[in-house]
Amino acid sequence: MAESKGLFSRLKQALTKTRDNFSQRVEELISYYREIDDEFFEELTDLLIAADVGVSTSLKIIEELKAKVKAQKIGDPEKVKGLLREIIIELLGDEPVGLDQHSGPQILLVVGVNGVGKTTAIGKLANKYTREGKKVLLAAADTFRAAAAEQLAVWAQRAGVSLIRHQEGADPAAVVYDALEAAKARGTELLIIDTAGRLHNKKNLMEELRKINRVIERGYPEADYTAYLVLDATTGQNAVQQAKVFSEVAKLDGIILTKLDGSARGGVVLAIRSELGLPVCFVGVGEGIDDLQPFDPRGFAEALF
Repeated sequence: MAESKGLFSRLKQALTKTRDNFSQRVEELISYYREIDDEFFEELTDLLIAADVGVSTSLKIIEELKAKVKAQKIGDPEKVKGLLREIIIELLGDEPVGLDQHSGPQILLVVGVNGVGKTTAIGKLANKYTREGKKVLLAAADTFRAAAAEQLAVWAQRAGVSLIRHQEGADPAAVVYDALEAAKARGTELLIIDTAGRLHNKKNLMEELRKINRVIERGYPEADYTAYLVLDATTGQNAVQQAKVFSEVAKLDGIILTKLDGSARGGVVLAIRSELGLPVCFVGVGEGIDDLQPFDPRGFAEALF
């Protein structure tokens, strides 16, 4: 109970900028209007769009809100806040989503463009699951970027886990193959694979990911296989565009959203869920090694207000 309280307070702290950007403006809007009319809904739509919820998702939320207001015969703008919170929870899905639902060996493939905090997120996940008693192994399959394996090696050392790596420019699929063999031989419970983050040549990325997928599916079919995309919360709608591109080249199971604490654009969580149907599984709420936490949809909606 104390831990979940601590997680909530950190999430609340991380959402300070988003809350200042969104919740305070909602309060101002509510105090300004005496009744709920079309103009009120229009202004609320603009507020959602400004918080990076995205146009289509904002319109969807407002339609839902109008329907609830009409059905419940609500005239007082003050009651809109509670309805908005309800709609956000419904949109996000009430249950936290993570890697903890699976037993047996797991493989986590992590994708994302350079600079979003992908390698750092992998290091923090390795630390989290090692502390929870899992046997974790890392694979440096980003052989394209010179510093990628070195950076991952630093995180592996911090988390106290082993790392499988080849020299720069090696075939990423070969690294994955060796990592799978090592995972099986060592009885690893969680293998986390880092991948190259270049988007400028989508065709290369697509081929590389297809090859890695084939190696995993053939090499370790009995393992549970999950793919997460890492996005930077501070990039707002640009993160949604990245997610769209990656979902074209890889079968994604969820999102890791980094730098939520540095962003006023936390509304992008709603856009990702609504437009791509992908759950946000982890959020970065600080710089520390234990500041990547499982995403709690209800906690997010509460902290937003």
